[in-house]
Amino acid sequence: MAHGGHYTTPRTGRGHPPIRGKILRLMRPYFRVTVGVAALALAASASAQLGDSSFEQLDHPAIDYINRAPRDPIAALIRRIQSGSVKLTFEAGNGYLPSLLKALDIPIESQVAVFSKTSTQMNLIHPRNPRMIYFNDLVSVAWVRGTFVVEIAAQDPEQGTIFYELDQQAADKPALTRTRACLRCHHSFYTNGIPGRLMRSTLTAADGTTLGWTRNASDHATPFDQRWAGWYVTGKLSGLPHLGNTFATGAEMTSPGRSADLNTLVDRFDTTGYLTPYSDVVALLVLEHQSGLTNLLTRLDWEMRAAAWEIRSSVKKPGTIVERPHYSVEAAINEIADYLLFVNEAPLPGPVQGTSGFAERFAKEGPFDSRGRSLRQLDLERRLLRYPCSYLIYAPMFDDLPAPAREAIYKRMWEILSGRDKSEKYARLSDADRAAVVEILRDTKKGLPVYFRR
Repeated sequence: MAHGGHYTTPRTGRGHPPIRGKILRLMRPYFRVTVGVAALALAASASAQLGDSSFEQLDHPAIDYINRAPRDPIAALIRRIQSGSVKLTFEAGNGYLPSLLKALDIPIESQVAVFSKTSTQMNLIHPRNPRMIYFNDLVSVAWVRGTFVVEIAAQDPEQGTIFYELDQQAADKPALTRTRACLRCHHSFYTNGIPGRLMRSTLTAADGTTLGWTRNASDHATPFDQRWAGWYVTGKLSGLPHLGNTFATGAEMTSPGRSADLNTLVDRFDTTGYLTPYSDVVALLVLEHQSGLTNLLTRLDWEMRAAAWEIRSSVKKPGTIVERPHYSVEAAINEIADYLLFVNEAPLPGPVQGTSGFAERFAKEGPFDSRGRSLRQLDLERRLLRYPCSYLIYAPMFDDLPAPAREAIYKRMWEILSGRDKSEKYARLSDADRAAVVEILRDTKKGLPVYFRR
């Protein structure tokens, strides 16, 4: 289920020397390091190529992506449908879409519209008939007017993103079936080498046909003037430069025009049948952020589980070089900590405001600390969040990381938030920002290490 738009390959780097020894010490009990050099080569490759290799072994015994029973929200919904505790209602025009969103607690205000032909349903997608995506923290649902299926991507706490389809045919117990078709696009370097969320910014011709050589991956660090090609964007953007709402022009169709802000989509196409007339800019910012972090966490989880299994099962003889794609756990820990704290986030050049009501609904979800603060509270003047720490730190995909990985991320975050790491790039985190994040986590995050309370 391509989101049509963005996700960048992670930035590489050797990481910070002070944390290297700590990470390796944390991993020893988990990996039961008895194979010396081979264990270190597997656990923390010196290459630090986080995004240049793909985890191709979907059938790896530690992963078994295809056959292992999933624990994602759709798997849970299927059981509820079969037991009769949930019944999806079929409606004329939208089919099961409204009922499905309600069952998954996905707000219709989250709707964003992509008109690039970047889906298995590309024949239906057109700037006058865009594909709508609805989402919460764990599930994305895609629907095109006139479609026979609803596409779904759901996050399993260990298996990563699992893809499903829901037939738009009225039935007593509609079938939600798992599909592999999405992996043709959703398992690549754009998704950090694992089956994951896929967002790309892709220039299109006036009919939505993509110009393949103009695909640009992005995350929350990408400059705004490279984002959202192939998407509609509604809201008040205060002159924010972006590639949304436009098509490529000129003889070679390589440069887009610019468009004024859109309050709604009603002036661009007939919105009859769509749940809302918006493609909210705040929803796009949130979806963009969480797609990137979801993939980073999944790849780290898979690599550590695979490494632990291979060492425990003596797949590799002591002293041999582990033949896995280059991946540095140390660099991954550093990158994830930075991503969680929005260290490299592209600053907003001015205030932005959504028009669908998504921002207000998102900010109300909490959890809240004793002073009424939440990591979901939005800034939208200088940056996305008022308090620069991702709300996905509460998600099962974070809590279910192998314990050494989770602990290493916490330690790296503490080095940054406590001011022990005085690297220049962390200067953008003010003392007030750091204090607020720590105080909110103390009140709201279960399992937070005790050193956060010092």
